Amino acid sequence: MRPGAAGTLKAVFLFFASMCAWYSGYLLAELIPDVSLSSAVYSIRSIGERPVLRAPAPKRQKCDIWTSCPPNTYAYRLLSGGGRDKYAKICFEDELLIGEKTRNVARGINIAIVNYATGKVIATQYFDMYEGDNSGPMTNFIQSAPPNSLLLMVTHDDGSSRLKEDAKKAIEALGSKEVRNMQFRSSWVFLTAKGFELPAGIEREKINHSDNSRNRYSGWPAEVQIEGCIPKEPS
Repeated sequence: MRPGAAGTLKAVFLFFASMCAWYSGYLLAELIPDVSLSSAVYSIRSIGERPVLRAPAPKRQKCDIWTSCPPNTYAYRLLSGGGRDKYAKICFEDELLIGEKTRNVARGINIAIVNYATGKVIATQYFDMYEGDNSGPMTNFIQSAPPNSLLLMVTHDDGSSRLKEDAKKAIEALGSKEVRNMQFRSSWVFLTAKGFELPAGIEREKINHSDNSRNRYSGWPAEVQIEGCIPKEPS
């Protein structure tokens, strides 16, 4: 074969091979779905790795308490104020009765009265115990609670400076063991019932005194909290 003819044949062969390679690449690109380079690299690296088992997120409980309440019980959570800006809260059956969001919390003693039979709030009120003469009105508010009521009390900031004897007796008559121990800016929470007895195992009162050597906030102690489940039938 002449050299010129051989060169021409070789050029035709190379052109034909190039066209076949291009067409094969075109078909491959159409058949394989679009995948980014980073995804492809990650997929290759993931081959042989053990699957990661992720625990499901914990289910939220009523009033954000730690454990779920059984049927025929009320969930409750009482949280005292912390410092000047962390407001006290009273939650009952997942309803915020007193708190910053409901705009009915203030310095002093904050009280909610709940109908035990229905679980619905009857009244809420706060009483400033640092300024003004509010101990008497608070005593009247507590004594006005109808029979078969739950009373939930929390302090914010200071709840003791102007707390008088009549109010202490009224709270003490409802079973408080700590109301006479309250000091300036003590954190205090109290749950009680009027007209019936709560079960012995119910968490119902807690207090924490201000101590500059261990206060969480400048001039204020850490918050205190009680929570739990109240049977809907009296014991």
